[in-house]
Amino acid sequence: MKKIAVERIERLYDLAKERELAGGDDNDKLAMRYIALARRIGMHYRVRMPKEVKNNICKKCNRVLIPGITCTVRVVGRDRCLVYRCKCGAEKRVFYD
Repeated sequence: MKKIAVERIERLYDLAKERELAGGDDNDKLAMRYIALARRIGMHYRVRMPKEVKNNICKKCNRVLIPGITCTVRVVGRDRCLVYRCKCGAEKRVFYD
């Protein structure tokens, strides 16, 4: 069951990303709905979201973070992290090595 849940989460993420790239108000709302569903599936089956999916989602508004389209990106050199700033104003820091 958990394997199926992870596959479904990844599929919903891919669909949401396609909708965000297509643009439009209706597509944005549908993409956010897909991400909300993916989160609920993860909580229900107690599975972790894949790292690729988790790092590219805004926790505040359930939007897929696509640089230049739905967010802006800054590189903070001293902390070695990327700062994604979503359209809603929320910031997400992703550390890298």
